[in-house]
Amino acid sequence: MQYFVQQLINGLTLGSIYGLIAIGYTMVYGIVGMINFAHGDIFMVGAFVALIVFLILGALFYSVPVVIALLIMMIVSMILVGIYNWVIEKVAYRPLRGSFRLAPLITAIGMSIALSNFVQVTQGPRNKPIPPLISEVYNIYGVSVSLKQIVIVLVTAVLLIVFSYLVNHTSLGRAQRACEQDQKMAALLGIDVDKTISITFIIGAALAGVAGTLFLMYYGVVVFSDGFVPGVKAFTAAVLGGIGSIPGAVIGGLMIGFIESMWSAYFSIDYKDVAAFSILAIVLIFLPSGILGRPEVEKV
Repeated sequence: MQYFVQQLINGLTLGSIYGLIAIGYTMVYGIVGMINFAHGDIFMVGAFVALIVFLILGALFYSVPVVIALLIMMIVSMILVGIYNWVIEKVAYRPLRGSFRLAPLITAIGMSIALSNFVQVTQGPRNKPIPPLISEVYNIYGVSVSLKQIVIVLVTAVLLIVFSYLVNHTSLGRAQRACEQDQKMAALLGIDVDKTISITFIIGAALAGVAGTLFLMYYGVVVFSDGFVPGVKAFTAAVLGGIGSIPGAVIGGLMIGFIESMWSAYFSIDYKDVAAFSILAIVLIFLPSGILGRPEVEKV
């Protein structure tokens, strides 16, 4: 039983990171109707930004409290990757918004490759480790819970509440929901569609930057290829939870995390990805719109 609970905690931690990345996918798709396949690499860039900020803080100051260091790493990562994603949307995606549906998809894949190779060239192909930022571990009835796991789950819970409130109870959220329903009608009603979409890209990237910082804190290492697999799994989580639903993205992320953790514990770790994608296929057979997704209505 203790082993089972331990794997639940591990799955909750991993799923929280996937959920944060998945929110970016689901927000962009909900409004623009496109999959930003460069989003996983935005997450990876966020981890590298956090790494660089950590190294700068270590070089400039003899000792910085861990809480302050993590907060600075997170804020700088959110700002820089938000600007980065805003530029990508403005330069690569906006000119193709009215074109055939494959054009933005191909461009997104191209941006993903470009970001990955840019980081590989500028930062090198080797793993970039950092010393442990948080090492406290608590033993509760034979189950080990580390402080960094608690931080990851709490940050994810707080951000989920904040952005659910933002979407459902603010003017920006109303503009986003209007653009999701019909961009032309939203523009006729005075909503700045381009600005709303840009802000959505910035918010999604900021969440990916937070996820990248937490990923670096949790694993203590990052490499240029770290954007691909978490990005694909976060996209899977968004689809599983119901793409377009923010709570669904987090639920999907948690499900993927639990599946991976349990499969690795009780079966072969080599097939944990196969298990996750198989569960996705099974769920979509019975729930084509995902767990919390709404059936898509074709506009005529």
